[in-house]
Amino acid sequence: MRVLRALTVTAAACAAIGLSVPFASANQNPGGQGGNGGPSNISVNPYSVHQGSTMQVSAAGCGHGGTVTSHGNFPPANLSAGSIGFANVRIFNHASPGHHTLSVRCNDSSLVATHRFTILEGNPSQGGIGGSFGPSTAETAIGAGLVGTAALGAGAHVVRRRRRPLRSRA
Repeated sequence: MRVLRALTVTAAACAAIGLSVPFASANQNPGGQGGNGGPSNISVNPYSVHQGSTMQVSAAGCGHGGTVTSHGNFPPANLSAGSIGFANVRIFNHASPGHHTLSVRCNDSSLVATHRFTILEGNPSQGGIGGSFGPSTAETAIGAGLVGTAALGAGAHVVRRRRRPLRSRA
């Protein structure tokens, strides 16, 4: 009984491997690791980005890395090496809002692929910065006024308590 179970599991594993070989060979990059086919499957995240925000660009087919550019929208960025390369770009604060195109060029290929993205007007939120912003002058003045008022109130309370006559002790 145990031999039959082992043979069944072995046959199922061989069948799974045998059926996956055509899919694996169909997805191989003909140029090897470098690709030579140029960049493909470019994506941006997020597609719509505010001025001053960051955006991630990914592209397949650049096994030895590459460069991402978009004239006037962000400085050239290096695409990481690997089957899918990534680059983080920061949109200029002065970039013009609207639809724009970025270009991806692999280091080992002269082919260039493009992808569209949208720049939205306005600055992004400054979330996650925590306590790195100091108080403004108005906030400091208001805080000082509140502390001064509290000090005067506490002083008046102490003076009033001292002036009360002590009641006779029984």
